[in-house]
Amino acid sequence: MKKNRLLPLMLSLMFAPLPAVAMDVIEGEILQGWLRADGSRVAGIRLTMAPGWKTYWRAPGDMGIPPTFDWSGSGNLSAVAVEWPAPTVFREGNLITIGYKDQVVLPLVIAVPRKGEPVTLDAMIDLGVCSDVCVPAELHLQGVIDTDATRADPVIAASLAQRPFSASEGGLTNAACVIGMAADGLELAATLTLPSAGGQEIVVIEAGQPDIWVSEADTSRSGNTLKARVDIAHANGGPVALNRSNIRFTVMGSKHTVDAVGCTPG
Repeated sequence: MKKNRLLPLMLSLMFAPLPAVAMDVIEGEILQGWLRADGSRVAGIRLTMAPGWKTYWRAPGDMGIPPTFDWSGSGNLSAVAVEWPAPTVFREGNLITIGYKDQVVLPLVIAVPRKGEPVTLDAMIDLGVCSDVCVPAELHLQGVIDTDATRADPVIAASLAQRPFSASEGGLTNAACVIGMAADGLELAATLTLPSAGGQEIVVIEAGQPDIWVSEADTSRSGNTLKARVDIAHANGGPVALNRSNIRFTVMGSKHTVDAVGCTPG
């Protein structure tokens, strides 16, 4: 736990030196998408990295910074859901990072208050990109989403098809977690009942709060029972309060990925 608590300082040292380089190694593009029957819109953001570079998933692993999105400059937009395709696990020595290499399309489901009217999309995206060095990047993407097409765009649809399995699709029948005190915060031990996702599985546990740090999970499997244990602490050293219904579990294996939210006491 004490070793991992040094991560914020290590990240600031890793990502600070070369901010200008990032804009040369990643580009962003808004994709139009289609209009849904309920009046909401599906669009997309395509991120293209230079050869050999990668960017991070919403939970980046040991050494990485998660992307953040600011939609406040947008018009006719009341909510945006980013539909993350299943990421790739990168193993570098004893470190594990999670993200996307070369190119990724992030589907967006946009709720609009004035149905049938265009959406003025204004996205500020802060993210990290890595190759031999890691640098921060800021992308400012603007565009008008004004299509009246109702047929799914094949590029965005293909990315949607790469989303993780839901709990029911992945065969998850039970998710229980025990939360206890630890030296620097809390400890969470989860027991998930589901078939193997294939190979050496990785379990990512998210607290559902951006200011809560969660360690890499120690995992073990016996039959259809997968166990995972993590340490949890407040990023700024404050108290931690967890809501079991917001805790998110992602099981990544060689065959597929399973994504589930919520656990019961036990």
